[in-house]
Amino acid sequence: MKVRNILQALTLVAFMGAPASAMAQKVKAPAGGKKISKELIGIFFEDISYSADGGLYAELVENGSFEYSPAERDGWGPGTSWKQIRPGHSLGTLQVRMDNPIHPNNPTYMRLHTERVKEYHDYAGWKGFGLENGGFDGIAVKAGAKYDFSVFFRNIGSAKQVRVVLGVPQGWGKDPKVLAETTLDVNATSWQKYEAVLSPSEDCANAVLQILVLTQGDVDIDQVSLMPQDTYKGHGLRKDLAEALAGLQPKFMRFPGGCVVHGGGDGFWDTYRWKTTIGPKEQRRGIKNTWGYHQSMGLGYYEYFQFCEDLGMEPLPILPCGVSCQGTNGGWNMWPTQAQDACPMEEMDEWVNEALDLIEWANGDVNTTWGKKRAEQGHPKPFNLKYLGLGNEEKISPEFEERFKYIYDRVRAKYPNIVIVGTAGPGSHKDNPDYENGWRIADEIGIDVLDEHYYEPRDYFLNNQQNYDNYPRDRKTKVYLGEYAAKDKKLADALYEGLYLLGIERNGDVVTMTSYAPLFCKKQHESWNPDLIYFDNTNVILTCSYYVQQMFGTTAGDYYYGDVAKFEGGDKFQGTSAVLNTEKGELYIKLINAAEEAKTATIDLSKFKVPAQAPMTTLTASSLDTENNFDAQPVAPQTKDIKISKKMKLTVEPRSANVIRLTVK
Repeated sequence: MKVRNILQALTLVAFMGAPASAMAQKVKAPAGGKKISKELIGIFFEDISYSADGGLYAELVENGSFEYSPAERDGWGPGTSWKQIRPGHSLGTLQVRMDNPIHPNNPTYMRLHTERVKEYHDYAGWKGFGLENGGFDGIAVKAGAKYDFSVFFRNIGSAKQVRVVLGVPQGWGKDPKVLAETTLDVNATSWQKYEAVLSPSEDCANAVLQILVLTQGDVDIDQVSLMPQDTYKGHGLRKDLAEALAGLQPKFMRFPGGCVVHGGGDGFWDTYRWKTTIGPKEQRRGIKNTWGYHQSMGLGYYEYFQFCEDLGMEPLPILPCGVSCQGTNGGWNMWPTQAQDACPMEEMDEWVNEALDLIEWANGDVNTTWGKKRAEQGHPKPFNLKYLGLGNEEKISPEFEERFKYIYDRVRAKYPNIVIVGTAGPGSHKDNPDYENGWRIADEIGIDVLDEHYYEPRDYFLNNQQNYDNYPRDRKTKVYLGEYAAKDKKLADALYEGLYLLGIERNGDVVTMTSYAPLFCKKQHESWNPDLIYFDNTNVILTCSYYVQQMFGTTAGDYYYGDVAKFEGGDKFQGTSAVLNTEKGELYIKLINAAEEAKTATIDLSKFKVPAQAPMTTLTASSLDTENNFDAQPVAPQTKDIKISKKMKLTVEPRSANVIRLTVK
């Protein structure tokens, strides 16, 4: 793991270059440039393929609140991921209960009834009755690291002793090897949180957590947690995954979805409601995830906003607007009618208040109702929310239009400075009626930004690099390309996506934001393919597309120059871009050659005062079919210094994405 993290750090530096603060010098943009968005590259986080629980959210215990349900997945229940254990011939029973829980949002807990803990004769094994949890595909721990264990207990009767063990399984009939342990005296007769710090004696990729009652009687248990102390900036997110996102230098983050926003599977009952994802973890309401598992909401709105602050990203929360996903109950197969459900108009104020209260929670001072709740959680200063999305790729039906306009008008009236992002439906192509209706609504009411989505074979991106060239320049509504990707993760896909992004930079006056999707995928839990980053409990795999996103994310600017670089005799397999960041005093020249042979590019830097040499970073491989995966990661950017002159020619390698970073005056 140490070697992998060092290599990852080096590859991140390759595209990022030296820290901006070491060289930043504001410059004036020379004539001939076009003002473009500085927020073109962001990220889109959705809890898909175990991206949150078992992924970015660093919690190591699965189903710690016993809220898993067969409504989420066949065969699931409160005991999923748990195993009853009774070492040393102890005896007891488990009972699932819901009376007098910690909180109504967290209704299910377990009662451990321990009948016998005394060992038979001279039996030297462990004793106690209780539960064992193997985490998300094992609990991965590091020697000497500290892990915060916590649990809620309620003692029914006399005081109880409870042993907590972090151990390594040794096979049937054998006691686990102890990595760390503690013993708790449980005497509270009402729900109380108990805490301890566990520090393993050695590394282990598949540890288990055991909770053993050592005295007879009943004790209730809920909200079991094991969290590493070493998380990203101490805020509860898995460090290596968060660092991979930081390496993209994203300018915004859209969350929590995606189809997760409006339920998607069963109607309104499992719609994502942000208000039940803030506050103490034991008071949050877990729900069914659209992609067929459970969302604990340990990663909730507070953590999303906090992460945006940590990475310097603009938060872009997406809220439902009174209609369900058209995919409800297999509705995708019912095209063009589909199964979209809509709440009665007399109930729409509930959804309006979701939006208004969120803005107050994010931006209000501590004297407001919702600003006070934010402060109580540890953030008295406002988050300064700028963007708000209403709806996620819904079918643009008459029901959707009526409800969207209702909520839009009320948010706009109370908060005129909030930038509202609408939706162009699930397939943003000109032959799609949802796309046409989405843009019609945007033009009618003057939506600030419209969210387009499309996933296509790689050739679509190769052949449509001019997609935004003819978008009207006098249109009030700008474009957010919120979900897109070529349908594979090979180098060819990444290069074609890069060529497409060059076209987006060229049209950065019309397109203001983009985000590749999906972002994360955990090994053996794939709901969608491809994804930008793959991972398991100890490894992070950065795809070719990741490095192309990084190339654009770390070279953001505010002026585009179309006459600085071009390929001699180039075709659709070659593309260039030159972007100036006036705040940093840096010019970024991007050159992509997706052909199988080297090509010559001419570069004219007459407008700029440039250095005698500059770093050029190249992403390439011997085959367009090359990819990074768990078996091998052959593709990573490499950097070298090249000579710079006012007018120069450059041989660009085949199958490559390149960026030259110049400090200009």
